[in-house]
Amino acid sequence: MKFSEQWLREWVNPSIDTQELVDQITMAGLEVDGFEPVAGRFSGVIVGQVASVIPHPDADKLRVCQVVGGDEPVQVVCGAPNVREGLKIPFAVVGAVLPGDFKIKKAKLRGQPSHGMLCSEAELGLSDNHDGLMELPDDAPVGQDVAAYLGLNDVTIDVDLTPNRSDCLSIRGIAREVGVLNSALVSQPEITPVAAVHSEVPAISVQAPQGCPRYLGRILRNVNLQATTPLWMQEKLRRSGVRSIDPAVDVTNYVMLEQGQPMHAFDRDEIKGGIVVRMAEQGEKLVLLDGQEVTLTSDTLVIADHEKPVAIAGVMGGEHSGVSEKTRDLILEAAYFDPITLAGKARHYGLHTDASHRFERGVDYQLARDAMERATALLMAIVGGEPGDIVEVASEQHLPAPRSIDLREQRVADVLGMHIDRTTVEEILTRLGLHVSKLLKDGWQVTVPSFRPDITIEVDLIEEIGRIFGYNNLPVTEPVGSLGLRNQPEAERPLSAIQNYFVSRGYQEAVTYSFVDPKVQGLVDPEREGIALANPISADLSVMRTTLWSGLLKTVAYNLNRQQPRIRLFETGLRFVRENGEIDQQPMLAGVVAGAQVPENWANGRRNADFFDVKGELESLFSLLGIEVAFVAGQHPALHPGQTAELRRDGHHVGWLGTLHPQVQKKLELNGTILMFELFLNSIRSGYVPNFKEISKFPEVRRDLAIIIGDGVTFADVERVVKQHAGDQLTSLRAFDVYEGQNLGEGNRSLALSLFWQHPERTLNEEEVHSLFNGVIGALQEELGATLRS
Repeated sequence: MKFSEQWLREWVNPSIDTQELVDQITMAGLEVDGFEPVAGRFSGVIVGQVASVIPHPDADKLRVCQVVGGDEPVQVVCGAPNVREGLKIPFAVVGAVLPGDFKIKKAKLRGQPSHGMLCSEAELGLSDNHDGLMELPDDAPVGQDVAAYLGLNDVTIDVDLTPNRSDCLSIRGIAREVGVLNSALVSQPEITPVAAVHSEVPAISVQAPQGCPRYLGRILRNVNLQATTPLWMQEKLRRSGVRSIDPAVDVTNYVMLEQGQPMHAFDRDEIKGGIVVRMAEQGEKLVLLDGQEVTLTSDTLVIADHEKPVAIAGVMGGEHSGVSEKTRDLILEAAYFDPITLAGKARHYGLHTDASHRFERGVDYQLARDAMERATALLMAIVGGEPGDIVEVASEQHLPAPRSIDLREQRVADVLGMHIDRTTVEEILTRLGLHVSKLLKDGWQVTVPSFRPDITIEVDLIEEIGRIFGYNNLPVTEPVGSLGLRNQPEAERPLSAIQNYFVSRGYQEAVTYSFVDPKVQGLVDPEREGIALANPISADLSVMRTTLWSGLLKTVAYNLNRQQPRIRLFETGLRFVRENGEIDQQPMLAGVVAGAQVPENWANGRRNADFFDVKGELESLFSLLGIEVAFVAGQHPALHPGQTAELRRDGHHVGWLGTLHPQVQKKLELNGTILMFELFLNSIRSGYVPNFKEISKFPEVRRDLAIIIGDGVTFADVERVVKQHAGDQLTSLRAFDVYEGQNLGEGNRSLALSLFWQHPERTLNEEEVHSLFNGVIGALQEELGATLRS
């Protein structure tokens, strides 16, 4: 926020210079980006008045003027389009020095003598406006120094506020801070209710009370908007970075800068029926004050009449309902809009206004009536008019509730590192506008004022105490704390072990945004609706991820577009899903593989990774973790229907593995085969605790068999049956051959297995092994329909 130092000192005037003031504000947490003079350095410029104007005899665009500024008129040649008789302007006399060390001398322009120069705002360094002469008020005293008349011994201070300090987006808020820091009295203008002189009131209906808990309106009749905004107001606006437009707009902007309450003025004749505060209908059109036509969405709060929307609430008014020189009756608006409802709406339409900047951060919900009275009084002083009564529509249940916070004296000492006297604490809180409503045994009960929406918990109060007491006055202390070791269950594997495993396999760890593009997420996880952000960074980062694949696939696309031939990425992080009305944050492990299985060199071929390569890597991970996970054929909307495996542990779903679905791949504009997996971290991190087992000294027995099974029978089924019937001494089962041929019959295949037995305490005899072997064969025949291959 930019503001004039002179304007601030009208409210509070501590005995410190500009540099000290800037340093003080910065140390209080309101960082000053910089400050600069409100005008360039010049001398010899006085208030002049044009006595007469005649055309230049030898130049169509020049005028020969007689200018009064001293004892006698002097001749000045001028080419400004707005020069006219009686006009009062800044007059640089001969010998004056303008910004840039430009000296004014006697000269001849196309043969006509010129003794001085009539100045524009740009030539005095006031602004970039050089379209014409700077016009001074009719009551400007001729001959007075312009710098003194305009009060140009001033600086503009630019404060960069954090989003939580919306209370300082006004002179009132900054003055309150400066007053607290210097224990100085703050003198604010008296605001008294303006008596109504007619009974006409605007019809106001609030259909969206959650978005607009308070709305005030007033009719001001018979105004003269051809009047000129006073120079003092124009200058305060200019020094705050706001351009003067017309009295109605200038007054609402002035009140916003002074009080912190954005306002708007409508042309009453353009409002059909009355004012309705509602949510927009999807697809409604509105032409804004800047001439831009926008298509409204249903989540946008609008101000409408009985026919159409006339403004985006808290952002910008509409062109057709705006005031003009022909406007005779005004409807003044002041409201409190819910910050969450307005969050991101200006950005959604490519806008950023002073009003939206304030409403999104939170405006004092009790300020609207005072702002309305202040604006009415200022307008009547400038454009006249007849005010009516103020109409207020409020929903108390949707307005912020008053807050009381218990503050403990010992907690203040613990956080700040020193004991601060109770009287000092109470004085700081009171000067900040915080009311100590009750003295407690161990501290205070503090009531938070409506202009401080950022103070919600005890440490917020402690921060305020430390800030005002002065961070430089707090002692330097080293933190003291016990660093106890946390218990780590031996069966639970650390996350670093999983990360190190993937790195050792040639993967690179990725860290992607937790908020993603809803279009991409809709492709990879169409069965879940992402949780929408209230104030997204951009439209393609507007929902919380329900799967880590959303961010990883965008990273794959980024790398493929830059000709990376081999991509292996993994990520550990949270996904956000809504369960039973609550947001559940679930730790996940996900990965993507594209391109070659191994780096290209003279010894390796160019074989691309396939489903079984990634499956093997996951099996190695599960072996490292000491867990058993089954790969079961499954269906996932983002994965290829023939290359998808559901991962199960003890019968419970723990993740997915598969190839990206061709249709999804086409929509994402990805080339090549993309393999993906995603697992629930908490479901795979707990394994077994390793135990010592003596190695058997007795010989191992091996038996081989070949069976014919249907192609729908998986090896996992075969393995399960064998282990169930081979006895406790079975040490290993291996498949060493798979064969498919016409001689086996359609839909059949041959599977050759090796079974290994070993007893820890003795040698197994032939009868025992034969009995176990026959039991396995019988079980395979009975349960899986297998036959021995002869």
